[in-house]
Amino acid sequence: MSILVFIERQAERWHPMSWEALAAGQQIARELNVPLYAAAVGAGLAAALAEVTANRLDRAVALDNELLRDYSADGFVIALRQAIDKFSPTLVLFPHTYQVRDFAPNLAASLKRPFVSDAVAVRLTDGRLGFVRQMYQGKLHADVTLDGEPPFFASLQSGSFRADQLQPAGQTAPVETLTVAIDPSQIRTRSEAPFRESKGEVDLSSARIIVSVGRGIKEEDNIGLARELAEAIGGELAASRPICDNGWLPLERQIGSSGQTVSPKLYVALGISGAIQHVVGMKGSQTIVAINRDPTAPIFELADYGVAADLFEIVPALTKALRAAAE
Repeated sequence: MSILVFIERQAERWHPMSWEALAAGQQIARELNVPLYAAAVGAGLAAALAEVTANRLDRAVALDNELLRDYSADGFVIALRQAIDKFSPTLVLFPHTYQVRDFAPNLAASLKRPFVSDAVAVRLTDGRLGFVRQMYQGKLHADVTLDGEPPFFASLQSGSFRADQLQPAGQTAPVETLTVAIDPSQIRTRSEAPFRESKGEVDLSSARIIVSVGRGIKEEDNIGLARELAEAIGGELAASRPICDNGWLPLERQIGSSGQTVSPKLYVALGISGAIQHVVGMKGSQTIVAINRDPTAPIFELADYGVAADLFEIVPALTKALRAAAE
């Protein structure tokens, strides 16, 4: 028995959600008392895996072939099947990224095994693996158990596990290069360049600090208050759906079930009531600060720190204090 975690490499860096998946793998491997492996697919990744082995695990594996330098669903499925054949993992964990959504169902189906996507928690009952998935935009949680023989496959929703809880390595794990046997004819599709927003747009999923605004901001002209706070605190500006629907901020700034899912170190919610559609996109934030004049707003049930007051009084004063502290 063992746990295998897929670590995604993009644009010369490890995808931030990969660290969350690795933290989940550490927890499960510890509870089951089984080895933990991390695997990355590409070409010439062995040296980059030194960053991964700074965390507690038993082995890091580079699934290597020049044909895998650029992402393709066919190539990644072939590579990971060979890793599964070699290590016989009980569970293969993935971060729930766009890339994983593309190839992981194919991988599981090719082995006639179940795949639990976008899980928010993992449960172990009498040594049996179970997963928790959200339904109806987070209004309900479903417990999912898997029957049959392993390996089992699951991807984890952003923010379900915290990267800052990764256990450092007591002793650096070895890095192994597994040369993948693959023929060019087996790669039937090739991906285009990754989608990018207009130049200069921020990837909110990698932001460490986010200041987000909701209906309580009242008017488009008041967005500047939130923008000034974000600049003073060194964060990025985001919004709930009504703000983006009104065209006050671009859609790529929207957080929630129909927008981005984020897990920053600090999330400041300004005038956001806390509707479930928004909460599912930011509940994985490490620290949540809410400012809302309604003391019964649902956001306060989630917040680590709450201020029941008029944001038009609190935000300018807070921005002024932060700027003064930085001088």
